[in-house]
Amino acid sequence: MIPEEIGELAGLGTATVSDALDRLRLPGSAHGLAPIADGLRTAGRAFTVRYAPAGAVPGTVGDYIDDMEPGWVAALDNDGRTDCTVWGDILTAVAHHRGIAGTVIDGVCRDTREALGRGYPVFSRGRFMRTGKDRVEVVEVGGTITLADVQVRHGDLILGDEDGVVVVPWDEADRVAATAREIAAREDEILNLALETGSLRDARTRHGYHLLQRSGR
Repeated sequence: MIPEEIGELAGLGTATVSDALDRLRLPGSAHGLAPIADGLRTAGRAFTVRYAPAGAVPGTVGDYIDDMEPGWVAALDNDGRTDCTVWGDILTAVAHHRGIAGTVIDGVCRDTREALGRGYPVFSRGRFMRTGKDRVEVVEVGGTITLADVQVRHGDLILGDEDGVVVVPWDEADRVAATAREIAAREDEILNLALETGSLRDARTRHGYHLLQRSGR
């Protein structure tokens, strides 16, 4: 999958991709993660970072941003904590400057005014101002993490829009994309027929709407 194809898949939307994941019996819909404002979207490969509670000798929240390539998404596993943040204004400014595609946090963020002002996409469980310094520390970069109830490997595809976040295993990306395109085309047919005939019931029945997300088709 190339960047243009990633953009095409992102353009189909997380709802359609979620249906494709259901059809293929793949997990991927990250429950509880949402954009900090409407209109924010992200798409790119996951640069994974895992946090843990700080030890007796606290570590750091990490300078991993220096190692990220443009177009990737910072995927931060803070175990769903909402009492301290792992993303703020400095990270936002540097990430935006470096061309990072966005940030997805299983946890909270702060300094949202900076992200909103720059139009930088951040997806999280909410906002809270208290720092994570000396409360959490980076314990692994580039490993397997969890975003909500979804396992994410370094390099997997992350998509985010107004409806939330989905994760697509990289080795399944082409198959998911093909399925998502088929579902999107079928839904367009349903809508067009419903508008033409005035019957949503008939349009859905003719094009198998209630079976679109089911496996074994």
